[in-house]
Amino acid sequence: MDKNKTNRKIKIRPWIQIFFFSLIALISINHILAEGGGGISFLSNASLHALCPFGGVVSLYQYLTVGTMVQKIHESSFVLMVLVLFLSILFGPVFCGWVCPLGSIQEWVGKLGKRLFKRRYNHFIPHRIDRWLRYLRYLVLGWVVYMTAYSGVLMFANIDPYYALFNFWTGDVAIAGLIILGVTLTSSLIVERPWCKYACPYGALLGLTNLFRVFAIKRQESSCIQCNACTRNCPMNIPVDTVKTVRNHQCISCLECTSEASCPIPATVDLKVGGK
Repeated sequence: MDKNKTNRKIKIRPWIQIFFFSLIALISINHILAEGGGGISFLSNASLHALCPFGGVVSLYQYLTVGTMVQKIHESSFVLMVLVLFLSILFGPVFCGWVCPLGSIQEWVGKLGKRLFKRRYNHFIPHRIDRWLRYLRYLVLGWVVYMTAYSGVLMFANIDPYYALFNFWTGDVAIAGLIILGVTLTSSLIVERPWCKYACPYGALLGLTNLFRVFAIKRQESSCIQCNACTRNCPMNIPVDTVKTVRNHQCISCLECTSEASCPIPATVDLKVGGK
């Protein structure tokens, strides 16, 4: 297949990211305007909490045991939770790599970091430290789920950089949330997707689907020329060039390592039905 033709496919991802970022921004701004009697009427009831699939995750315990949802969480969060989980079982964490606005803005800030630091970008933290830091997000996941189940309150909202990103001008955001958002965006200048790598609880949960997803990223060893382009272009620093099938818990299914994006040899790194 012609390389230029396949490259056009992967360029869809930035447009999808822009679409969802713009959509969430519109809904957030409209929700604020609606509270003052303005905004677009058919979007007036939509809110960030209603559109967050992670809200369904943290509310699951209370819903199963009491039959109610955590404060501020809407039924739509459960629907989105199921949809995102289904897609993740099939294709891995596509929500992280293609939809999540916080992940997208980290990438966009990172483009500036690449210009400033060139090859050093995304390689400042020593590997021996980095590999352990990546498990911190599982501790965050455990803490958020436990505290929400214990208190019945959406504890994560006060430190959630996603919520802070789309509400920082309202005065409704906790100082901790603003600080974490600031640290996340600043860190994005030297580390690609730092929140996704080290702290995102939802990314931690969806990352587990990489272990058994139906369609996985596979490398054809017979045609691989060991140019390391797949590994160099992976935003999550996964050594794609050393494995046959990417099962790393940090993969975000962005497909930036594939023959449609960075691998110079057609049909060498592709999304295919699983296997080891």
